[in-house]
Amino acid sequence: MAKVLVADNAAYAHQLPENVAPLVVELVAGHSHVLAAATSNGKNVLPRVAAQLDVDQISEIVSVVSADTFTRPIYAGNAIATVQSTAAIKVITVRATGFDPVAAEGGSASIEAVSAAHDAGKSSFVGEELAKSDRPELTAAKIVVSGGRGMQNGDNFKHLYTLADKLGAAVGASRAAVDAGFVPNDMQVGQTGKIVAPQLYIAVGISGAIQHLAGMKDSKVIVAINKDEEAPIFQVADYGLVADLFEAIPELEKLV
Repeated sequence: MAKVLVADNAAYAHQLPENVAPLVVELVAGHSHVLAAATSNGKNVLPRVAAQLDVDQISEIVSVVSADTFTRPIYAGNAIATVQSTAAIKVITVRATGFDPVAAEGGSASIEAVSAAHDAGKSSFVGEELAKSDRPELTAAKIVVSGGRGMQNGDNFKHLYTLADKLGAAVGASRAAVDAGFVPNDMQVGQTGKIVAPQLYIAVGISGAIQHLAGMKDSKVIVAINKDEEAPIFQVADYGLVADLFEAIPELEKLV
């Protein structure tokens, strides 16, 4: 990294995409690639950038083949597509879990102030509420314990909370558990939820729908606990236990 551009203006205080996108477009001159993490913010800003530049966007790449060729998951992660861009400026979102972290060694990039201010006036910031938890943030946790429809109700998630606290883990859930109202949707792991790739992922009472697997299949070690030995989750699990979760989890708690 050679240079960091800083746009310090009230219009960017809450990173409203309608304001940030034209800023990026203004600054992109002379550059061949525009990249952002495939977070909710990146997914909100970069499509607008691509539209204003009149180029195609390449979404959620997991590897770089060359300067114009990349790979990205399709069909909920069941296949990997190799895509090539002929656009003069490549607009790309990056799935961070697809890349190993690079060791931070400091840097000597210059910092340059940018005076440009874009206030589209199309939206305004109302407020935000941060979830309060003593547990690690789901996408950053080294260990994740997730529950599915097999938990039967929200009260039973207390067993996972106890186990997670002993392991120093975050707690997630399948879409089925969220849709059933067991837990809030900010705990959802999967294609339409959060993408995680922890060192250890423990799936409890999760059958393994394709949408869920898309959000956790890059985990380094996957442990599945399910009473149905035919559950698809066992096809991606490194370790599987066919058992009643309400018997297995208390026993596991005793061992940690």
